Amino acid sequence: MSVTLDLSRVAPAIDAQKPLINLSGLTRPQMVAALTESGVVEHGKAKMRATQIFRWVHHRGVTDFAQMSDVAKETRARLADHFTIARPEVVERQVSKDGTRKWLIRMAPGVEVETVYIPSVGRVGALCVSSQVGCTLNCSFCHTGTQALVRNLTAAEIVAQVQIAKDDLGEWPSDKEDRLLSNIVFMGMGEPLYNLGQVADAIEIISDNEGITISRRRITVSTSGVVPQLEALGDKTQAMLAISLHATNDALRDVLVPLNKKYPLDQLMAGIRAYPGLSNARRVTFEYVMLKGVNDSPDEARALVKLIKGIPAKVNLIPFNPWPGTDYQCSDWAAIEAFAAILNKAGYSSPIRTPRGRDILAACGQLKSESEKVRASAMRKLSMAAMAGVLDDDEDEAAA
Repeated sequence: MSVTLDLSRVAPAIDAQKPLINLSGLTRPQMVAALTESGVVEHGKAKMRATQIFRWVHHRGVTDFAQMSDVAKETRARLADHFTIARPEVVERQVSKDGTRKWLIRMAPGVEVETVYIPSVGRVGALCVSSQVGCTLNCSFCHTGTQALVRNLTAAEIVAQVQIAKDDLGEWPSDKEDRLLSNIVFMGMGEPLYNLGQVADAIEIISDNEGITISRRRITVSTSGVVPQLEALGDKTQAMLAISLHATNDALRDVLVPLNKKYPLDQLMAGIRAYPGLSNARRVTFEYVMLKGVNDSPDEARALVKLIKGIPAKVNLIPFNPWPGTDYQCSDWAAIEAFAAILNKAGYSSPIRTPRGRDILAACGQLKSESEKVRASAMRKLSMAAMAGVLDDDEDEAAA
């Protein structure tokens, strides 16, 4: 007598050496695929189960499968064997006297980022997130330009920055009417368009109406001008666009933003004009750091008006925050106001933004963690003033 074993219902063996997949970094379609491929959920139920899990993770903010009360215990146990939804470690938390909050987050050994929440910008408050650890762009006025690239962040690590902020702000469930976090800006460490795949997945997760539900109109991506990726950014994310400009001619921008040597201003401006969805209701923001005697003259202001003519835009003027070792100085306030007046007269909104969180080193150019001394990673420069300008000018523009 022979016996035949039916192995069709046996789950695949678990590889103890293989890291658990973090479901927090998967879009709903990706989660359906992961659940099916793992054998944890049968194909016919994967879509339903993915929606359940997605809501628990991104709407309720749970960090343990055991908390998912409408999922069978056996399924929860199998999920825990194959996946994780745990948060990375918060190494340090600081709160400024003006309400700004800063978290130092350790994603992995030697991989750390700082994430900053600023109240009273956008509709309610905004979170500035990073897309890379370190940076390759070497902008001469930027402290982060002195810090080597460690690696790209994963979608899970980008989303985790939002989750940690929501944990600290008490923002679960995500549909709270009085929530404090209304806007997301990719203005932290790194160049988002050099990590566009992970950034796009993170935006899809953050904007999903079954989860965190932050509208794509309230998500802004800032780039120094990776021109070939601009169209893909608009098509994949429908995010608001911000350009780190800082100069009106190639000779100067080559020095301030060396990426300009690869993608000069004529290419950059053409790419901006072709950005998907650009309109008076979805204007591009030009970020312009004010450097004394470098780019702050009335002639430069008039050149800027000419450069952006015809583009639905606003210009965010950022007073420069000096950092140790820099040769640049902040423009005099009178020079900044005169520069803004020329832009305003030409019809461009040009707010002058004062950085927030200076007392906890959370202002533009100030973020540099002590952990750098022990090779944890390079901390980013956050364009806090730029973020404020992108978010709190013309509320209807950012309406959900």
